[in-house]
Amino acid sequence: MNTRPKRTQDRIEQVAIHLFASKGVRETTIKDIAAAAGLSEGALYRHFTSKDDLVWRAFEHRYVALAFRLKTAAAAAMTTRERLGAMIREIALAHDDDPALFHFLVFVQHGQLSRLAPDTPTPVTVVHDLLAAAVASGELPGQDPNLATALVFGLVLQPMTFAAYGRLPGPQAAYVERLAAAAWAALTTLPPPTAPGKDPTS
Repeated sequence: MNTRPKRTQDRIEQVAIHLFASKGVRETTIKDIAAAAGLSEGALYRHFTSKDDLVWRAFEHRYVALAFRLKTAAAAAMTTRERLGAMIREIALAHDDDPALFHFLVFVQHGQLSRLAPDTPTPVTVVHDLLAAAVASGELPGQDPNLATALVFGLVLQPMTFAAYGRLPGPQAAYVERLAAAAWAALTTLPPPTAPGKDPTS
């Protein structure tokens, strides 16, 4: 089997990911990518039909791979809190392993998620399923698992967004314990029930 085309595709994707992360997808041209990869534009088009095709193919298997990375990390833990902490640590390590790739996945996901096949595991669904099961079993207090998932990702990803813009330098793994504690507090600290007839906003 000739692996050269696959290696060339991987190199193009890696180069493109770093350009997309630093310049933005819209601002990066096929000419930019080809030059950085040491190829002609015609040679690049032999591997990808368009820039959109390149974005999708660079995103899809890496995003799904991150989901399996989180599931694998959580599988070694016993409790929901430990599993969630393991996932948060793995997210931080994934960021630190390749910040450009991580920021690419975060920044382009909204335009790509609808293209994934139904039931494809993603980092969001992996965390959601963990929290939904914990709510159903009573390990977490009753709450909307979608809101719970949003709270976790908001707490975990916002520091990494700050890092992308130079506001929070250094390895994100250094913040794991703080982020895991904050996430667990958000999931287990609920407002008191509203008295019947009382306006909750008053």
